[in-house]
Amino acid sequence: MTDGAPVAVRMALTMARVRQEVGPDTTLVGVIGSPIAHSLTPRLHRAAFDVLGLGDTWRSVAFDVAAGQAGEALEAMREVGIFGLSVTMPLKADVAALVDERSDVAAKLEAVNSVVNRDGVLFGANTDGEGFVASLARRAGFSAAGQRCLVVGAGGAARAVVLALAEAGAAEVAVGNRTASRAGAVAALAGVVGRAVDLSGAPGPEVEALVAQADLVVNATPIGMVGTGGTAAEGEEWPIAPHLLHPGQVVADLIYVPRPTPWLAAAATAGATTVDGLGMLVHQAAAQLAVWTGLDPPVEAMWRSVDPADTATS
Repeated sequence: MTDGAPVAVRMALTMARVRQEVGPDTTLVGVIGSPIAHSLTPRLHRAAFDVLGLGDTWRSVAFDVAAGQAGEALEAMREVGIFGLSVTMPLKADVAALVDERSDVAAKLEAVNSVVNRDGVLFGANTDGEGFVASLARRAGFSAAGQRCLVVGAGGAARAVVLALAEAGAAEVAVGNRTASRAGAVAALAGVVGRAVDLSGAPGPEVEALVAQADLVVNATPIGMVGTGGTAAEGEEWPIAPHLLHPGQVVADLIYVPRPTPWLAAAATAGATTVDGLGMLVHQAAAQLAVWTGLDPPVEAMWRSVDPADTATS
């Protein structure tokens, strides 16, 4: 038995047990990642299934799958007949390398956040950027077309956002990071409108001017997230100093715990229109469901399931 076999056996048994519980005639979907216990994704799925009339025949379950276990999870997906999986941290890159087929966007990003099982052939897509652009439109009435955008961060989430903004017609997508080479690699996804910005030191006149001219400023780093060892309000460095932000800008944070993050609260105080990360979560899930079910996702019902007080801006 190989070193990976015990993990594979446990994964298969967990998924097989869920399959047995829901029965062979239920369409089983879910979310994989770690930690996963507090994931909102099954709640979003259930809300959509109820509205679409699928509540009795579709079931969504969260599966805790740690880093390095993506292969075992996908093999179990095939074996027990799981139809769709939403993929979250830390598995998106691993899943992208393991699926049988990928969408063009997933191939460019080298990251997958959604898998559909087509008779044993696993197709991977990435709806994160699509979800982000949709959340901007809904929460702030913002379209990236012709706009100047600044994205702070160079991880997987930043890559999805940068590509989506460029494909939405942004006039400029600047990518700021403390490591210039990483900023450059992500900015390249935006093509001719991409620009790398060095944030390794204190912001000088060039960075200050860039922030002042930006129509959209995005935090795509973990700064401010619950569980990362502190927030900027407690002494951690801000993604962009709040005093550089101003009215007329849209300021977005991909984090949704806490709501709002300290940085978004400071941006609101500066007069900016703010958008937190919950919208990206809702809209990327809606895009996944459209692929899985072939139906128009009930976005408003999904919003109400995670934020009953939410109302659309546009």
